[in-house]
Amino acid sequence: MDWYPLKLTFNIQKYNFGERLIPEVLGKRDLPAGKVAETWEVSDYKNKTGTVVNGALAGRTLHELVLAHPDELVGLGWRGVHFPLLSKFIDASHMLPVHLHADDETARKLHNEPNGKTEAWHILWAAPGATVLAGLKSEFTREQLFEAFVACDYDSVLVRHSIQAGDTVYMPAGIIHSFGPDTLVFEIQQTSNLAQSVMPTDMYGKEYSQQEWYANINATLDELKNHYQPCPHSGLKLQSRANSRIFGCASSYFALERWILHEPYLEPSHPRRCLILSNVGNVVQLEFASGIEQLEPGESCILPAAVGEVRIMPKRQANLIACYVPDRQRDIIEPLQAAGYDQQQINKLGEVNSI
Repeated sequence: MDWYPLKLTFNIQKYNFGERLIPEVLGKRDLPAGKVAETWEVSDYKNKTGTVVNGALAGRTLHELVLAHPDELVGLGWRGVHFPLLSKFIDASHMLPVHLHADDETARKLHNEPNGKTEAWHILWAAPGATVLAGLKSEFTREQLFEAFVACDYDSVLVRHSIQAGDTVYMPAGIIHSFGPDTLVFEIQQTSNLAQSVMPTDMYGKEYSQQEWYANINATLDELKNHYQPCPHSGLKLQSRANSRIFGCASSYFALERWILHEPYLEPSHPRRCLILSNVGNVVQLEFASGIEQLEPGESCILPAAVGEVRIMPKRQANLIACYVPDRQRDIIEPLQAAGYDQQQINKLGEVNSI
């Protein structure tokens, strides 16, 4: 089979925190009227798996292809129950719930799910004064946290950071967090939708009973971790002539890079891994062995492991987000050290050296 960039249907979530930033700021087309809080760009999560819309594999779901062609799609030797990454655009016109996600161990033990949800946010647009809440300020007792959440006094226990466009925040599972208002985000994450929230309302603004709300707070506290202190990071840049690759975050789960291209860029063949490419700027052309595809503003695609070399041709300045499951030594540490960054700087990208 001649592999090619796979474009998928995207899943829309109309949560209460969204408005119209995804079409109006990002320029993504074909969205319905009304609130659009999230578009799941590349997803193989249960009934929200995407369906290929282009080329010879049109009509096949991502889940079907993962099971039938793991080596060619995901990477040589890879095996798993679903595509390992889920990417989305998030409109935080209003504040997201204060919440956390289960880690791998908790997901398996408590929720009968194969993995938890570590994630990262890349800030695409933020109004002046925009912030994120990320992690606990210090050690608190369970009773202190419960009282703060019942009072909706999140700033008394959570760290608040200012953000701007171009920042990335790496968020391990189990760390409590929120962001918004007035923020547009690209998120990369493990394939999972597990979450626990301390808010008095659900994702659509409906109030919980006091019993339900308190039970949710206690469930959140049961899964709460405090082993990592997230902080917005402007990234580490690799410059090649007129083109820039900015490493925003990296861990065993995923790496996120922002590519700013002023001239053609050749992405080499990677038989051991695939790559999610999301366009957050002007239209670009993708040239590969068996043809050509265009990637419009707000569009995403998967470059399969077996696609071979792909040449990216910007018509004007291109802005792309590239995400993949890295070999941390080969893909992250070695190229950044060769560019002069030390290990301490690299470690700020995330859990780079975690086992």
